[in-house]
Parts: sequence; C-alpha cells; structure tokens
Amino acid sequence: MKKSSSKNIVLFDSHCHLDFDVFSSSRKYLWQQCLAAGIQNLLIPGVKPEQWPAALKMTEAYDGVLMSCGLHPWFIEDNIGALPADVEWSSSLAPAHCVAVGECGLDAAIAIPLSKQIPIFERHLAIAKQLGMPVIIHVRHTHNETVRLLKKYRLEKGGVIHGFTGSQQLAAEYWRMGFYLGVGGSITYSRASKTREAIRSMPVESLLLETDAPDMPLSGYQGENNSPLKLPLIAHALAELTGVSIEEVARVTTQNSRHLFGL
Repeated sequence: MKKSSSKNIVLFDSHCHLDFDVFSSSRKYLWQQCLAAGIQNLLIPGVKPEQWPAALKMTEAYDGVLMSCGLHPWFIEDNIGALPADVEWSSSLAPAHCVAVGECGLDAAIAIPLSKQIPIFERHLAIAKQLGMPVIIHVRHTHNETVRLLKKYRLEKGGVIHGFTGSQQLAAEYWRMGFYLGVGGSITYSRASKTREAIRSMPVESLLLETDAPDMPLSGYQGENNSPLKLPLIAHALAELTGVSIEEVARVTTQNSRHLFGL
C-alpha cells in the first residue's frame, strides 16, 4: 500500500456513545478535538427511551453530532414497559438530527431469551419500514435470525450491521440486502482473522467506520476507555488491510455514512 498523509481527511464516526457518563467532564472539549482531527460527524445510537432526550440535546449543542432512537437488547428487561407506543415513538424520530432507528437487534449471549428480544426487534424494523429510515443493528451470535427477519421486512433504506464480526459469506449477504458493515477496533486485532478476511473481501463502498466508544478498544489500548479520537487509527487500519489509500478510505466511508443517514 502506498504510504500517504492523513492530513485534511474527513471522517464520520457512525457509532459512538458520546452521551455516556464517562465523557461528561470532557465532552465539549472532546468534540472540539474531534473536529480538529477531521471527524466532522458522529452518531449517538439510542439504547433506551430515557436516554433519547439527552442525546437529542447533544445534537443541538454540538454541530455535526447526530442520533438515533432505539432499545438495545441489553436494556430490554428494564425498559420494555417504557418503550413508547408506536405513534409516540415515531414522533421521537421526527427531529432533524435523529436519522435512524436503533441501536436494536438480537444478542444470544445475554440472559434475556430471544423469544423476548425478537418482538422488540421486529417493532424497530416495522417502524423503520413505515418511516423509511435506516436501522442500526446489534448482532451477537444471531446472524441466522437477523438475516431471516431482514428478509421478512425488506427495508428500503437498509441500515448498518454494527461492529460486524462474521464470515465473508455473511458480509456479502448483508450487503446484497442493502446493509453496510460497521468497521471498528476489531480489525486491529491479528487474532480476528475471520472478521479481517471478511472486511478485506468487501468493497470500501460497503463499509462504515465506527468506534463504539467508550467500548471496543483498539489493539494496544486494552483496558482503556475507547474514544472517538481513535477513529483515524481505525481508518488507517482499514487502509492497510484493504490496500486502499487512507484518503480513499476516508472519502468513501464518510460518503457512505452521509448517504445512509440522509445528509
């Protein structure tokens, strides 16, 4: 791969929990640092209804920050009764800075049975279909179930498979269905050979960059809180993995995110 400078590149962090308490004391300065580093947009995924209003305030306070509304499978048990009726939920998706449904999905590694998770996931998919919005999807050991439901709903706007870890075949199938693959810190681990090979096999046009900060730290930063400021490192790792220049990785992945979220 041709060595090149990363100066003046523009990046989009398509999945970052900037609203989490760990960023409370540094959030304003952190976003200023992000802008200085070329990270012009960042999306805060919705994880539970009580969090949506605070995330919305952040989108109004920080130019370039966006949000989505959703109920993460990890929080279903405590929030299933708090999920608004569909008509009220739809109105929460109306603000200009709210650009997607989710984070939602299925997780077979938690105690909540899939029988409880699937109806909630389907509500997200139905609302996204009704409103013509993209979906941010969490998938953990549930690719078969997720693919089945996505084929059932056939969302016009597609979405993104957050933190994709899967085979080349799965990557290609999601892309055929209109879903981008979220690429984060996992590709910086040499042991993640299956994921690395799957991402390497896909066109850059199918990929979004994400940090999932403060989670999903990069290799060499284990035990530390992740930061959106690590996004350029992920971009460089993707460029190295695919043999595409850093400028092209930045240009195409940012264009992909802006297209998906209607900017």
